[in-house]
Amino acid sequence: MKSTASLSVRFLILACLLVLWGCGETESRTGDPVSAGAPSRSAPTYGDSIIEASIGDISGLIPNITSDSASHDVGGFIYASLVRTDKNLRLEGEMAESWEVSPDERTITFHLRKGVRWHDGVEFTADDVDFTYRFMADPKTPTAYGESFRQIQKAEVVDRYTYRVHYAKPYAPALIRWGTTILPKHILEAPWKEGKDLRQTEQNRHPIGTGPYKFQEWKTGEKIVLVANPDYFEGRPYVDRVVYRIIPDQATIFLELKAKNIDLSGLTPLQFRRQTDYPAFKKSFVKYTHLSNGYTYLGFNLQDPRFQDKRVRQAIAHAINRQEIIDGVLLGLGQLAVGPYKPGTWVYNPNVRRYDFDPEKAKELLKAAGWADRDGDGIVDKDGRPFHFTIRTNQGNAVRIQTAEMIQRRLKAVGIDVRIHVVEWAAFLNTFIRKKNFEAIILGWGLGIDPDQYDIWHSSKAGPDELNHISYRNPQVDELLEAGRRTFNEARRKEIYSRLQEILAEEQPIVFLYVPEALTAVSSRIHGVEPAPAGLTHNFIKWYVPKELQRYTAG
Repeated sequence: MKSTASLSVRFLILACLLVLWGCGETESRTGDPVSAGAPSRSAPTYGDSIIEASIGDISGLIPNITSDSASHDVGGFIYASLVRTDKNLRLEGEMAESWEVSPDERTITFHLRKGVRWHDGVEFTADDVDFTYRFMADPKTPTAYGESFRQIQKAEVVDRYTYRVHYAKPYAPALIRWGTTILPKHILEAPWKEGKDLRQTEQNRHPIGTGPYKFQEWKTGEKIVLVANPDYFEGRPYVDRVVYRIIPDQATIFLELKAKNIDLSGLTPLQFRRQTDYPAFKKSFVKYTHLSNGYTYLGFNLQDPRFQDKRVRQAIAHAINRQEIIDGVLLGLGQLAVGPYKPGTWVYNPNVRRYDFDPEKAKELLKAAGWADRDGDGIVDKDGRPFHFTIRTNQGNAVRIQTAEMIQRRLKAVGIDVRIHVVEWAAFLNTFIRKKNFEAIILGWGLGIDPDQYDIWHSSKAGPDELNHISYRNPQVDELLEAGRRTFNEARRKEIYSRLQEILAEEQPIVFLYVPEALTAVSSRIHGVEPAPAGLTHNFIKWYVPKELQRYTAG
């Protein structure tokens, strides 16, 4: 849910910095309606609330220092950026009216909108952009997104409404990286200079932004409430309030949806295919589907010696029947993933090594790596140690849990004993992922519109606040990632990223499982929904509820 072209699209831009795709396979909402309510004949009108469910609570309200999708989704309502993409995923200005790129492609000059105000009435200026740059480039800032700002050689406030950045080398993702949230200097500079952790500041709990909605309330574990910003620079949103209800269970969310206590929610494949195909639901909701902008994977902690042997990882890949997962868990609503890019995009390389379901091949690879069932108990062992490991995934996501169960069964057949540990989302991130306290995980990555994946795969990005959670290190991959961001030539970039996909397919640092369909239900009382490549909610500030269908009053 994002503003005009900025809200869902800014999430895509931040996902291209590669935001952790944590709360399920339904963040990106676009595509064609599967069922349709009555067409709108009324003029747009103000009022009412839209209630959305979130499986996980947010971790904070400064998106620059969070890496979970829920926090970025809410933050997208509150803040704005210099640039964004339009509904067709073409780059356009948001708080930057225009910009120029120098002939050597190393300097960008931004011309900012005048009259934009923070929610407390202070005017937005180039000083806020400069503060955001300095904060993001500071190595002490606990952010996964600082690398792109450290590419800047020099930055300058030319005047109150002009900002210029110089890059040491050509940097292909430069413009789109300015889709990051711009932060208020007048609120955050003082605590930052004092060395305070901004995660502990009031801004992270009660933020001031420039976006279409103002923060009203956050009850941890219960709800987040936002109210329309009457002074938003693109016009006041029609819907008065946006409420995120935190419900950490998909079955409960579905019950609340059917009871019409929720207006917008993702659906599981079972719900989408079989549990919503009746007249009353079709009258009350419109369903949408499209191939999601992300993939689900089984990741290994590569600090664990067992997983450092690529033959073990390849064996596990061969032991998993991914088509079985797509057919049985996704009910056919997805495609096989063979690498970290979405099928059908210009950068996608379909000609990489594939791991068909082949248990015998898996056993051969395990044996070659020294793993064999020496005591006849059905579990392979090495140096007297049986092959046991635990897969961790997040609570409330039935699809991931069922995927883990299918993997567990298939690995047992080749002699690997797998346990499953399901963890509440915040604890999953803070206790296990950031501390690398896991053996294997099932998670997903959202994908942006630029193919740069430096933050995911580069060996320098394996720290606790970084996104290389699995601690993958490969010098050749590092070189490719660096080369891919240093040229604007699309053909050359495609060559580079095709080779990257070949290496990842060979090494299997993670097992790429599937690209799911995004499945969404939207209340039919909500009008103005316009599916587009950028997502359903690219024009959220234009959504409205006709007076006769409104259910809530502000307060």
